[in-house]
Amino acid sequence: MTASTTQERVSHRVPLWRDVVVLKWVTQVVLLFVVLGTMWFLASQAGDNLRARNINTDFDFLERPVDIQISEGIDTHPDTGGRALWAAMVNTLRLSISGIFFATILGVIVGLARLSDNWLVRQIARWWVETLRNIPLLVQMVIYYSVMTAALPRVGLDTGPINGFLHVSNKGISMPRVHIADGFYQWAVVVLVGAAAAHFVRRHRQRIQDETGANTSPILWALGTVCLFGLVGLFIHPAFFWLGPIFSAIADLLDSLPNGFAQLVFAVIAVGGATIWIRRFVSDHRSARGHLSLTDDDWFRIAFAAVASLAVVVLLVRWSGLSAWTLNSGRDLFEVMANKFDVNGAARPFDAMLPDIVQKGKFPNYGKNGLTLSIGFASVFFAVVFYTSAFIGENVRGGILAVPKGQTEAAKAVGLSRGQTLRHVVLPQAVRVILPPTGNQYLNLTKNTSLAVAVGMSDMVQVGTTVFNQTGRTLPVVAIWMLFYLSCSLTISVVVNWFNVRMQLVER
Repeated sequence: MTASTTQERVSHRVPLWRDVVVLKWVTQVVLLFVVLGTMWFLASQAGDNLRARNINTDFDFLERPVDIQISEGIDTHPDTGGRALWAAMVNTLRLSISGIFFATILGVIVGLARLSDNWLVRQIARWWVETLRNIPLLVQMVIYYSVMTAALPRVGLDTGPINGFLHVSNKGISMPRVHIADGFYQWAVVVLVGAAAAHFVRRHRQRIQDETGANTSPILWALGTVCLFGLVGLFIHPAFFWLGPIFSAIADLLDSLPNGFAQLVFAVIAVGGATIWIRRFVSDHRSARGHLSLTDDDWFRIAFAAVASLAVVVLLVRWSGLSAWTLNSGRDLFEVMANKFDVNGAARPFDAMLPDIVQKGKFPNYGKNGLTLSIGFASVFFAVVFYTSAFIGENVRGGILAVPKGQTEAAKAVGLSRGQTLRHVVLPQAVRVILPPTGNQYLNLTKNTSLAVAVGMSDMVQVGTTVFNQTGRTLPVVAIWMLFYLSCSLTISVVVNWFNVRMQLVER
């Protein structure tokens, strides 16, 4: 009976050309090759057309000198196109990070105010949201820029409100600048040790809280531990001078390694990493009886990991300069670190400089000592913060309203105050609803900073436009723009998704 049943199953087995699984995989592979072939054809045609029109798409302009003056940033007189774009990237990142931080705080306040029992507070928050989110962002930037330019006084040698410490004028705001000094890296090692200690302190306090139910404030204890190590590090940081010779020895070792050995090591890491990941992935999907159940998506992940590792090996073999560049970059990095730790034992981790006003000819202006925020930066900052806070406020309001009302009633029944209810009951549950749309607002804020060119701020778009006007490299600059904003968007998405996963409810 068993033999006949087996023969019957074999005789009724579906042929490969009619098997749904086989047809699905063959279709996907063929479609993949069609897409890749189409992309290759379009790229080759575009390259031929660009060469026929003598349009240069090289990136050599990054190392060539340019005549660009940036209004603010880490380098106001960059010597190369790459340095100019790097200074513009830092300006954009500074604006985006600070904007996200303050827009989040203001948005939470606005969202809570929208649900306040006070009629006046509730109406102010309502008009804040309805007004700001319905005025185009570019219009708000121009309004803030015009108001600050017209209302603030002109810069002079006695400009206040605190001359020599804080200067406010139509040129911007100049304040004391705190910057890292020669002993910063030794101090950073102490802080890293403190961060490791803070991790164990937080776990210990969290375990006590889980066992006893008492509020042990694990986060505050962890932050206090890091601050304590940072404070102590101001005095003991010279003790880590011995890291300099270690970094120097590592740099010498990387310099002595042959390129072939580096290729072999990188290939082994790629193949070994893919193999370990595939084995763990298969082991996680195997049942207690040893049965393996994989979906098409799981098979695709396994195939992608294997193909990616083989592609890395082929890339290392065909492009030997990649491994050489990696070795040289690592050597340069450790040489820089060795130089950073080869300093005088009395070097301070931080230093500060007071703002100054210099006069060249008849026109006084801010000097280079202080931290200067231009009117353009301030107008863009206020515009993106106010505009984004209106949307975040609505996200917060919607997230709080999504929490069942019985949660609030239960919190009141056990004697929690309104603040305790909001902090310990409502907001932890509302964050799961608030976070995804708020992450989209973070992406919008980062990309909206490209409008800063309208008020003359030296952001990525403004400096990039000047660079390709001088060098004629329009396509490479646009490619750098795309890569930069794509990297920012993906980074924000990864961070928000990580927090979103951490906030999910864990079901038994």
